[in-house]
Amino acid sequence: MQITYRLYVLIFVSIFGIFLSIPSLFSLNWGAKINLGLDLQGGLHMLLGVQTQEALKSKVKSIASSFNYSFDKEKIVINNFKSDDESISFEVLDENDYAKVKEIINEIKDLQIEQNASFFKITLSEKLKNETSKFAIEQAVETIRNRLDLFGLSEPTVAKQGEDNILVEIPGVKSAEDEQRAKDLIAKAAHLQLMEVDKNKADQANTLTNAQAAKFGDIILPDVKDSNIKYVLKDIPVLDGSMLVDAKVGFSQQNNQPVINFTLNAQGAKIFADFTAKKIGYQLAIVLDGKVYSAPRINERIGGGSGQISGNFTVEEAHDLAIALRSGALLAPVKVLEKRSVGPSLGADSIKQSLSALIGVFVMIVLFMGFYYGISGIFANIALISNIFLLISIMALFGATLTLPGMAGIVLTVGMAVDANVIINERIREMIRDGHSLKDAINDGYKNAMSAILDSNLTTLITSAALYAYGTGAIKGFAVTMSIGIVASMITAIIGTHALFDLFLGKIQSSNNTKLWFGYRRN
Repeated sequence: MQITYRLYVLIFVSIFGIFLSIPSLFSLNWGAKINLGLDLQGGLHMLLGVQTQEALKSKVKSIASSFNYSFDKEKIVINNFKSDDESISFEVLDENDYAKVKEIINEIKDLQIEQNASFFKITLSEKLKNETSKFAIEQAVETIRNRLDLFGLSEPTVAKQGEDNILVEIPGVKSAEDEQRAKDLIAKAAHLQLMEVDKNKADQANTLTNAQAAKFGDIILPDVKDSNIKYVLKDIPVLDGSMLVDAKVGFSQQNNQPVINFTLNAQGAKIFADFTAKKIGYQLAIVLDGKVYSAPRINERIGGGSGQISGNFTVEEAHDLAIALRSGALLAPVKVLEKRSVGPSLGADSIKQSLSALIGVFVMIVLFMGFYYGISGIFANIALISNIFLLISIMALFGATLTLPGMAGIVLTVGMAVDANVIINERIREMIRDGHSLKDAINDGYKNAMSAILDSNLTTLITSAALYAYGTGAIKGFAVTMSIGIVASMITAIIGTHALFDLFLGKIQSSNNTKLWFGYRRN
């Protein structure tokens, strides 16, 4: 018997594969396990539409807020500062400030400026509108993915579909309560704004109409607890959630109720501090998704860039809202275009059918290899078993999600894994047929087969990489399974079987029975 490094490699990968596959195969509570996709364990499937028009409105509001702060900082006197869904307008009272106003406006690229004497009107260019809409969709995909990850859901699929739709698949959502929480978390805009209460119009909140309030540059919003309570707020926010960097659940010192403590970035903290220093005695409303959560009176300058949102939350509601704030507001709201729940029984049927296909393929390959190639075919079967365990263990180690296409990838990998050994065995037979010694036939057989094996596996890996780069959830699962299976087969089919030939080389030479060992009788 000849023991080489190849045998140690085979033993190591076999033990490694078997040990790390056990938690996934037997659903144990310890160790890394493969996650099952939506089509295998059931869950929630949704198609969302992104309302990009709302992103354009938010962009205008955000720019208006920035202008308002800059004009105030530069002590530029502005009259009739207004913002609607498409434009910002104002009047500059001192013509000596015109150049400085234009300089502030030009700091934001791709804005269109209309000036008529002292009157300025700012609108978004078509280029900026397109960029804003595109970014809103990309940001929605990323934000929803972050929210679901923070929510603790394993391997959700969130991908852009078409021009302005988003596909969301969440495996493992089985109860109606979990489904509703996931839907609420996905759809929540989580648009935070700090807005000044109009001190002069505060007592007219229930008598002013929205149109009348708009003429004064105001907006009327309801209280989150009681919609009959209204607030008249300055339409231009002091700052918004884009300056928020953190949000955590805490508990109020007054009543021990859950609250959300938020922190602003450096720019937001400075704006907040400057505003509160100038507006002592005024009210500042904390607005979330168009509802006023609180409107505390400013008693002193507030530094540090932190604040608190209270609203009679349950702990669960506060936790979900903190996740939504922390992961970022949706620039454009989303609406559910299509929703369906995939039952776990359908997944169980898919698993059963896939396993039946895998077992059937495996049995036929094992019988064929043993019958056609003799003991060398059995060596290939041993390598094949090791390959399957290694594939499962690597997927479990990286927390990969197994979908129905992934199961198909495993079935295909079984066939591809043994293909390398077919090429090797045929090369060995050719060498025996040409009269080479058995030792030379084995060594040269591996050498001659290597180029064909490497070429075929490399092209398949390139294809898998392309599928992973440009495909969506299920296609990515197929690509990952295929890639891991190919790499694993290179180790087991080439190194593993060569190790077994090295181990039994003495017996092969002493018996000289090529029919038994290779399924081919030498003349």
